[in-house]
Amino acid sequence: MTVGGITLTAWAVDTARWGWLPDWLVDRIWWVPVAVACYSVVKLVVAPRWRYRVYRWEVTADVVYTRKGWISRTWQLVPITRLQTVDHTQGWLERLFDLATVEIQTASHAGSSTIKGLPEAQARQLSEELAARAGQLRSDAT
Repeated sequence: MTVGGITLTAWAVDTARWGWLPDWLVDRIWWVPVAVACYSVVKLVVAPRWRYRVYRWEVTADVVYTRKGWISRTWQLVPITRLQTVDHTQGWLERLFDLATVEIQTASHAGSSTIKGLPEAQARQLSEELAARAGQLRSDAT
């Protein structure tokens, strides 16, 4: 996408008519690919490292803990007895890198949780394990 944006900007600077833009902006139109490149570096280098530092999850015998958030952090505690569905999903980009997402859902929207970026085999094993454990711990309480 970044290469396409740079190519499109270069083409636009050479061939497009920019009469409707102020002169100061036309003279500095080369800032567009520079800004896109800076954004891409931050998104591809800084964001994953930051996310790795702030995103955590843990499964114990009776609770699934997840922590997320960059500025304000949120801890979610999902009791395994309250699990309704455990979904193992894999989008096209995740499939390309052999990653997957485990979505843990309860009846409450606030009780649902997501664990992203797991290796596909680990995500499959975790979802099967949680589903089996939820079936064993299921109680009649509502």
